[in-house]
Amino acid sequence: MSRASARHILVSSEEQCEALKKEIEDGADFAEIAKEHSSCPSGRKGGDLGSFGPGQMVKEFDEVVFSGEINTVLGPVKTQFGYHLLEVTERED
Repeated sequence: MSRASARHILVSSEEQCEALKKEIEDGADFAEIAKEHSSCPSGRKGGDLGSFGPGQMVKEFDEVVFSGEINTVLGPVKTQFGYHLLEVTERED
């Protein structure tokens, strides 16, 4: 069964999501940005969501986590919770 480990940053607007993505691409630390800006409780852990399988996260999130590049900042991904930046840190197919 497929499993992935990922971290994310959840914000309320696509604009803020894009701005944070640029900061990370310009060298800012993903975990520090998550601690400062993420509205998800996982932000306190640098956005770490741990390991999970398909179907454990919302559909839009799942699609990106199980198909996107590993160790690359992906997003913005819009869900009912807001806008996410995702980084898949590990995946087993």
